[in-house]
Amino acid sequence: MGLKLYNTLTRQKDDFVPIDANNVRMYVCGPTVYDFAHIGNARPVIVFDVLFRLLRHVYGEAHVTYVRNITDVDDKINARAMRDYPNDKPVEAIRHLTETTYAQFEKDVTELGCLKPTVTPRATEHIAEMIAIIERLIAGGHAYVAEGHALFHVPAMADYGALARRSLDDMMAGARVEVAPYKRDPMDFVLWKPSKDDEPGWDSPWGRGRPGWHIECSAMSWKHLGETFDIHGGGVDLVFPHHENEIAQSRCAFHRDVMANIFMHNGFLQVEGEKMSKSLGNFFTIRELLNDWPGEVLRFNMLKTHYRAPIDFTVRGLEESAAILTKFKKTVAKFSRISGMESVGVISALSDDLNTPAAITEMNHLNSIASGVTYDGGAAKLSEVLEREEEAANKLAWALKLLGFSTQENKVTLSAEFRNQVTALIAARLEARKARNFAESDRLRDELAAMGVVLKDAKNKDTGEIETTWEVKR
Repeated sequence: MGLKLYNTLTRQKDDFVPIDANNVRMYVCGPTVYDFAHIGNARPVIVFDVLFRLLRHVYGEAHVTYVRNITDVDDKINARAMRDYPNDKPVEAIRHLTETTYAQFEKDVTELGCLKPTVTPRATEHIAEMIAIIERLIAGGHAYVAEGHALFHVPAMADYGALARRSLDDMMAGARVEVAPYKRDPMDFVLWKPSKDDEPGWDSPWGRGRPGWHIECSAMSWKHLGETFDIHGGGVDLVFPHHENEIAQSRCAFHRDVMANIFMHNGFLQVEGEKMSKSLGNFFTIRELLNDWPGEVLRFNMLKTHYRAPIDFTVRGLEESAAILTKFKKTVAKFSRISGMESVGVISALSDDLNTPAAITEMNHLNSIASGVTYDGGAAKLSEVLEREEEAANKLAWALKLLGFSTQENKVTLSAEFRNQVTALIAARLEARKARNFAESDRLRDELAAMGVVLKDAKNKDTGEIETTWEVKR
């Protein structure tokens, strides 16, 4: 069964044929670590974790190399580090900040069920490789030095823009092009820039400075995967300029036709139908959501939508995801002999451009068989029916594991803030009942129900007072 993946370079599903089946290589742009990651950042992590798992299943765990970088030098990082560690030297300050922030990111994505990549390189540990690539580009006439900056000269690459498939005029109109007198062309982009005394910096042939964003990924992918590799992934927002500029740097430095054979991009994420924004009050970090929802529910909710399509992250969607996962796990738990059995239907769906919605549809079908829903009470022997149900349950358990889920039922973890809110609403409801304000009491019950809180009222035998217990069902 062949694997097909949608290639942004060709705008079609291409057959995946690795350069070396004994070393399948994938690079995914990782986090810029200066603050808690938001839920939009979780989407590429989950998507490419599923692809990593699929590749390991097809080619063997020992034959897949997955690199997800850590961007640990950046203007936002610099500003935050100077604020939080004012007494440290600049390079030490960004290291302190990024180590703390990345540790939190790693904890969050682990709770989302993501495997650790094979390599998680830091940009600051690859300065030598960045300088080497820039020197190659300058020597080849693709880059130049001006006023302490090293810049890539876009017109020197004839087919620049092939990934985004836009003209230079269109790209310039849609990009934040820095106007600078030392640029030969407005589209030229920074490979290296000078650092002030209070900014992180490293020695280079062009003076003390720091790298541009794009050169970081070219250097890290080269170091760990070679001049060309199989798959490059990231969010659709990275197509231009980041991935376009990576391609330009890597191809021109190493004189290759491609940087990676397949470029894959996941779609945008919205929250309750709107673009996530702090000003709209719908901006959520992964950690905030993990305080109220199991990581597996957040993961499943992502996978219900095809990775290339936009996703609308809603409370109702999370509730539905929790219900489906619980259903699957309860079905598997009914059977004592669960060792796992490959599901051809699930593999077929995933092999068609990582079609997780189709895989979940197949899992629903397996669940129906395993739970006896499809048995019509006909002439089949009971032993045959039970055998078929057990086989379906084994395939369902195997599919859950392949997609990064356990077969154990989830326990809802509630934040202290959530518990305090529920306690306050229950107290207000009891007061409303005592005042015989039943309309307000019902309103508060409905508000709690919308939060997933189920109430149970009972009279205390000793005091005669009504006492309320509660639980969360999601």
